[in-house]
Amino acid sequence: MNLTISGHHLEVTPAIRDYVSEKLDRVKRHFDHVINVTVIMQVEKLVHKVEATLHVKGHDFNAHSEDGNMYAAIDFLADKLDRQIVKHKEKTADVHQASGGLKHQPTETVA
Repeated sequence: MNLTISGHHLEVTPAIRDYVSEKLDRVKRHFDHVINVTVIMQVEKLVHKVEATLHVKGHDFNAHSEDGNMYAAIDFLADKLDRQIVKHKEKTADVHQASGGLKHQPTETVA
């Protein structure tokens, strides 16, 4: 998983970088086919905003969070991405279970 973290009007410290990486590891635990994650953090008038784009094969997931505290905003963002990934994983599992794992359904013959 490639993780890109950038900040607008904010210096991305190693502590923030580690915190974001730790929170996004939970997403990777639920769905390990994550290709790329881009996180943009910014501060506007004492409001901390965090947005992320998570890329998996065939889909992009976006999430946005705002709070008065940067760490709380990162927590909310990680929760949103986690919910989206779990929902996506359940949808793909339902499709595979509905087909029974077979490409062709056998027909019964009556003798």
